[in-house]
Amino acid sequence: MFDEIQTPAVLVDIDVAKRNIERFQAYANSHGLKVRPHIKTHKLPAIAEMQIEAGAIGITCQKVSEAEAMIAGSDRLTDVLITYNILGEAKLKALLALSAKVRLSVVADNAPVIDGLSAAFSAAGTTLHVLVECNTGADRCGVGTPQEAATLAARIAAAPGLAFGGLMTYPPVGGAAKVQAFMSEAKALIEAKGIAVPTITSGGSPDMMSAHEAAIVTEHRPGTYVYNDRSLVARGVASWDDCALTVLATVVSVPAPDRAIIDAGSKTLTSDLLGLTGHGHVLGRPDIAIDQLSEEHGRLRSEGDIGLQVGQRLRIVPNHACVVTNMVDAVHIVGKDRAPEVWPVPARGKII
Repeated sequence: MFDEIQTPAVLVDIDVAKRNIERFQAYANSHGLKVRPHIKTHKLPAIAEMQIEAGAIGITCQKVSEAEAMIAGSDRLTDVLITYNILGEAKLKALLALSAKVRLSVVADNAPVIDGLSAAFSAAGTTLHVLVECNTGADRCGVGTPQEAATLAARIAAAPGLAFGGLMTYPPVGGAAKVQAFMSEAKALIEAKGIAVPTITSGGSPDMMSAHEAAIVTEHRPGTYVYNDRSLVARGVASWDDCALTVLATVVSVPAPDRAIIDAGSKTLTSDLLGLTGHGHVLGRPDIAIDQLSEEHGRLRSEGDIGLQVGQRLRIVPNHACVVTNMVDAVHIVGKDRAPEVWPVPARGKII
């Protein structure tokens, strides 16, 4: 089936991806949660459309250029949240243009970002919805206390050209209790100021099937779930059969009985470990470890005879599917009873 595909190549089993989408949507529906998937994992308008068809209310993007690429690729993606502090005249100009095409929301965790958004959108005579990003334990972006969240919410609500859209967080794994506590207090403080909190949005695939445990959350933003990867299998969130994305690689050398080299290195599998040992799982060969990557080579080791031959092809589940997607211009769409198709990845490399 894959004989004509040049390697290394990224394969996406579209049937598995569809099943993954429908599984989480059914869970969310049963708990009254809205779904706003993060497209950073697939970066494909066609798969975003599948997520909308299943019941998602919109999509999440990380950068303005990423959102532009997704919207340009589909007229069915009409509701976008960008979960990133946006700064700078050029980005604000692009954001304004984007807001004319879709229902747009962004986040902010500081006054300079809010003031910049206000200046741009008030001057244009239009309104942008802004959510306050909150740090509930991941220690990345986000205000550190509910009091700070309430202060910024009031600043947004009072700013010309802006409307307060709610609260956003990206918690660490196992962080539901902290999300519940932080958001409950922040919501109460904001409402005490006479400001409504229409949305409380959280994210992450590792805890997605227990997202309802933070009952105050109204919306969840899973990303990796659409493909799954080795990191999620290791966490017990998915099985190998749930992994829609694999890297097809060819054995190019077997220089020793316990060692083989494939044509997929860090430029394909990436160097992400996510706390794991090795750089991926060879399907059907749990005895093999991908113990080393250079740019174009992956080294495979086995405790005994590795049993591979030059020219043999292997499918590998990467540690982290999201970054693998961003390494290639196109993916090969495969599935039951269908010939492989090549789909360009429009949002690849959109980091501005």
